[in-house]
Amino acid sequence: MPNVFLTEQMEHYIQGQIRSGSYANLSEVVRAAMRLLMEKDNARQFYALKADLEEALQEAEAGEFEVFDPQAYEPDFKSE
Repeated sequence: MPNVFLTEQMEHYIQGQIRSGSYANLSEVVRAAMRLLMEKDNARQFYALKADLEEALQEAEAGEFEVFDPQAYEPDFKSE
């Protein structure tokens, strides 16, 4: 398990969270913080994808697209 350096301010905050009963120990606080960080990262990825899709939609609506040719993409493609 890696060692983690916390600033004095962080340590005071964590101890306050434990004293208040919000968390039982340091591990619970760190896990909660990691979950929030992971959610934030997932949200960032979602909004980046959403922006890309909105841009692609605008381009398609403006006629800036090419018709997909599955044969060019996959030469062994057989349409039914």
